[in-house]
Amino acid sequence: MKKILLIIAVTLTSLSVCAAPVRRGENKITIERPDMEQIKREVNDPRSQYYYPRLMEMYQRNDTVMTLPQFRYLYLGTVFQEDYNPYRHTETDAKLQDLYQQHSHTRAQLDTIITHAETALADDPFDLNQMSYLIYALDKRGKVNKAAIWQYRLNHLLEAIVSTGTGVDTDNAWFVINPRHEYNIINFLGNVATGQQYVEPYFDYISISSQNAKSPEGYFFNIKNLLEEYYRKFPEQQ
Repeated sequence: MKKILLIIAVTLTSLSVCAAPVRRGENKITIERPDMEQIKREVNDPRSQYYYPRLMEMYQRNDTVMTLPQFRYLYLGTVFQEDYNPYRHTETDAKLQDLYQQHSHTRAQLDTIITHAETALADDPFDLNQMSYLIYALDKRGKVNKAAIWQYRLNHLLEAIVSTGTGVDTDNAWFVINPRHEYNIINFLGNVATGQQYVEPYFDYISISSQNAKSPEGYFFNIKNLLEEYYRKFPEQQ
């Protein structure tokens, strides 16, 4: 499992904190602050190429044809869907947590991981933790084509997040649709989170144990739309 996470970390490190376009393979990924109002209009417009049900249908097919812009609209547009809840969480019992921490697994254990991950992802398609577990287990079970499809999805979802900013200050904060994704990004970049604090008016700041003198002390995440939609649906939580 650590090998899978290392691959993801290397991918993200090559993308992460440059303000200019960055290359990944033959592709160029430009960091661009998202216009959330435009995204809201597009994902809710049946005439748009970014209409949310259409993008989700593409995402759920077993192919790898979606582009980064489509992943950005799908990921960020999720906050404007009526069933969106940023604090929805699939419970994992203690036995499974222990299973995930093992360094090796039997076939039966791998099948258990696959079954649980697929169930969790049916409920929350953007559970990045379960996606990582699923990729690992599928790969170990020799289901390499299916693992590659999920790896493609995971890489592009991570790219969709890191393409929204640099994370180094509030003006360039990364946009996320789930607070857990903040820690996913930190971990997948190969960093260790050491603390979290809320920064007015709508940012989370995750401090990290810096790897070297050039590393930032932490990263900022924009949760404006996450909070707005959550409090709109659950006003009693304010």
